[in-house]
Amino acid sequence: MATGDDLRRIALSLEGTVVAPHFDRMAFKVARIYVTLAADGRTANFNFTPDEQQFKCMMLPDAFSPVPNAWGRRGWTATDLSRLGEEDLENALRMAWAHAQPGKPARR
Repeated sequence: MATGDDLRRIALSLEGTVVAPHFDRMAFKVARIYVTLAADGRTANFNFTPDEQQFKCMMLPDAFSPVPNAWGRRGWTATDLSRLGEEDLENALRMAWAHAQPGKPARR
């Protein structure tokens, strides 16, 4: 069972990651935000491609779901961290982190 502390530890170990407030959440970013963590540390929103989102939601439907708005249609995906193992969390973070690198075009 993953926690917000696990997310913070793993995300900050990824090269170039910094953390900053983002509305009522904490945002982890390199050149752009790749994951946000809720204030209570129980949920997070990952920036996946729509195909990655579909795959994650298919493989772990109890853990991942599209954010229920236009951001979700663009790939932003909500997760209940308690439903992820640490390996699944790290894989999700690395996948989202790859999209946040400098020089990568912003997805629309």
